[in-house]
Amino acid sequence: MEFQEKPGHIFLADNSGKLLAEVTFPASGDGFAVINHTFVDPSLRGQGVADKLLSAAVKQIRSNNLKARPTCSYAVQWFQRHPEHADLL
Repeated sequence: MEFQEKPGHIFLADNSGKLLAEVTFPASGDGFAVINHTFVDPSLRGQGVADKLLSAAVKQIRSNNLKARPTCSYAVQWFQRHPEHADLL
């Protein structure tokens, strides 16, 4: 499973281009990336894909010297389960 990355967007698509998973986190202009959407296709649920998406997003956010502002429910819960990344909040 190899994610594709663009600024503020990490996603997985199948060979036909169908979106299977994504996380979006646009920069807000005030030094934050707003993690506003996480999606995983039902065919991939229960395999840790959302966790991997958020981990990749955190890596990109850190590399851009931004802070994270989670607004989607999954991202909020993810940060609660991963206190080692609390410095990004």
